[in-house]
Amino acid sequence: MKLRTLGHTGMHVSPLCLGAMMFGAWGNSDPEDCVRIIHAALDAGINFVDTADVYSAGESEEIVAKALAGGRRDNVILATKFHAPMGADANMTGNSRRWIIREVENSLRRLRTDWIDLYQVHRPDPTCDIDDTLGALSDLVHQGKVRAIGSSTFPGDLIVEAQWVAERRHRERFVCEQPPYSILARGIETEVLPACQRYAMGVIVWSPLNGGWLTGRYRKDAPLPEGGRASRMPSRYDPKRPQVTAKLEAIEALIPVAEDAGVSLGHMALAFSLTHPAVTSAIIGPRTMEQMVDALGAIDVALSDETLDRIDAVVAPGVTLDPEDRGWTPPWVSEAWRRRRPPAIRSSAD
Repeated sequence: MKLRTLGHTGMHVSPLCLGAMMFGAWGNSDPEDCVRIIHAALDAGINFVDTADVYSAGESEEIVAKALAGGRRDNVILATKFHAPMGADANMTGNSRRWIIREVENSLRRLRTDWIDLYQVHRPDPTCDIDDTLGALSDLVHQGKVRAIGSSTFPGDLIVEAQWVAERRHRERFVCEQPPYSILARGIETEVLPACQRYAMGVIVWSPLNGGWLTGRYRKDAPLPEGGRASRMPSRYDPKRPQVTAKLEAIEALIPVAEDAGVSLGHMALAFSLTHPAVTSAIIGPRTMEQMVDALGAIDVALSDETLDRIDAVVAPGVTLDPEDRGWTPPWVSEAWRRRRPPAIRSSAD
């Protein structure tokens, strides 16, 4: 498997990154089977593993640690993330110095390692100054507990702001971004990917199969398959939603494109995400050995310009069919009160 350089870090990573979100209670509840999947991925040439503290409340990190025991740790670029709530306490979440310094120790303990190769901010935190976040992460780099830092699902303006703050305040900078990206969710092509290219950041895309949509499991006028994400998040797959209708129609148009290219829809989707020059690696999040092995087949797929043009005709560049696939909604959009002055100070003069 030909490796790619992660931004300007000098770290060489496989184009497929093994995502560990499905290892544990959220997906595969058999730890031994999860370990076998991780070992098979490593044996196949994947050297990049991505997890997060919140995945199955820390169980995912513990499973990854078990799989990397016995000398495998040194040959793996290990990434994890922080931000999501890890307890009932109001301060056991977010991007504050207080939480970062505490939670990195928890992740190091669960991962049974002395260092984390890539420590990522899982989502933006509008309540926290980015300088405080970068300051805490810089300290971890200087202490040797973290080798490099990155962001995940940050919009373009916050990516740029973080780079400026790092330069002006002499902080460690984010060396990569982990955004959602697939044929059905191309919004990052407008600002995020160009910003990452400008600052020589690596890009590790998540959900290249769009939560299973691009496997072909979900078809127009067909019942939803039992189990899986459709059962856990029914509203996201509800065919009554116009966004879901748009996805179903896109899938029907994409299937013949893949057939003419001589590949499966899933392999075409993975290859598509890896074709963009800004993308370093695409995260695969298998729950079963079969899913992991199947994803490996996309490594040898090269899409022609004709195929890429046909994909563009189905879902235009920069378009995300379902806003829910953006992964993060700014609070000034989701919370109405942030857009409205209190009634007492409104006036016609405004």
